[in-house]
Amino acid sequence: MRKDCWIQGDGPLVPFADAFRVELEEAGHPTGSVKHYLLLMGGLNRWLRAEGIGVESLSPSVAQAFLDSKRDAGVRRVQTLTSLRPLFSCLERVGVVPPEAPIEPTALESLLADYRRHLFGDRGLTTTTVRRYENFARRFLTERARRTGTESGVEGLTSIEVNAFMLDASARLVVDSAKREAADLRALLRYFYLSGVLDVDLGSAMPPVATWRGTALVPRMSAADVERLLASCDRSSTTGRRDFAVLVLLARLGLRAGEVAALELDDLDWRIGELVVRGKARRRDRLPLPVEVGEALVDYLEHGRPSSASRRMILTLYAPFRPICPSSITNIVYRACRAAGMPKVGGHRLRHALATEMLRQGGDLLEIAQVLRQSDLGTTAGYAKVDRVALRSVAQRWPGSAA
Repeated sequence: MRKDCWIQGDGPLVPFADAFRVELEEAGHPTGSVKHYLLLMGGLNRWLRAEGIGVESLSPSVAQAFLDSKRDAGVRRVQTLTSLRPLFSCLERVGVVPPEAPIEPTALESLLADYRRHLFGDRGLTTTTVRRYENFARRFLTERARRTGTESGVEGLTSIEVNAFMLDASARLVVDSAKREAADLRALLRYFYLSGVLDVDLGSAMPPVATWRGTALVPRMSAADVERLLASCDRSSTTGRRDFAVLVLLARLGLRAGEVAALELDDLDWRIGELVVRGKARRRDRLPLPVEVGEALVDYLEHGRPSSASRRMILTLYAPFRPICPSSITNIVYRACRAAGMPKVGGHRLRHALATEMLRQGGDLLEIAQVLRQSDLGTTAGYAKVDRVALRSVAQRWPGSAA
């Protein structure tokens, strides 16, 4: 029996099945995915008919009752409301189900919304950075609101609590993570002061996280390892073409994961062979487009990129096709490491590898800083430490040791 045979019967959802199928197909869902959604729609249709509920009464709470009934009947793997979201969207567009009424935001949500607007509008931060700051603010304020019983989590905040939080963070986190927590908290506290939420700038009173810059060596990744990583991609498949294009952008241009995810089709200038990079603090830099990178992108755009209205260059593999996120870029590198039989590294390691290879071939720190788009030469200077032969020549003999 066909999974969509219910369409020939009766029930409140039958008249909308064809429109739902067409919408799924136009969004790029494969045949198996379309059948899955129609099967779920059919189950909901039978339940609504048995319960005597019309489509005009369908709501998220009614849909949840349908899913709960499947669980009560002993079904082991029951979908969530997320699986029904495409159906609700379709029914809303045809005017059968009214849009879900907006929920009145809580004091915490209102505060976070104001903070988000400040980060975007006043500070001009990128979406990835704003998400990081907002996620920390939500976690910090939610925990304090739960502990103190306040509405937004900021009422009555003191420097003693701030210092206690940072002492706890320093005890449970490595130095780099503790510094990130401190930066996120300092940004939040300064916003509270500037917006008048707090009368005192607690951010300026925060103690710094103790650290000594330049003590660690930059992790090494040889040029041979980079080639193994690139060779691990099966470029005869759609996945392999996309992953190879991503890895080449990371390895040959030293782009960050967020910069790869932010690339748009209009950022490529094929005539003059340049690529626009949308970097930190909304910077836009132009980099030359190497032949290998251009060929990888052409292969992906012609044979691997799905049809989409989005102008972002790198898209997801499965419908509905949407721009890829930075965390997925990192997962691509992880997958390539497994395929190449190498230890798992992040995308930033390929950026380090490009810098160290340029240094090995005689490039100076200024050239490396220009390629990596680093404004602080002190950051770039850390790559000089990978030249261990040169370091040995300047190392001083330990007092009292044999010559």
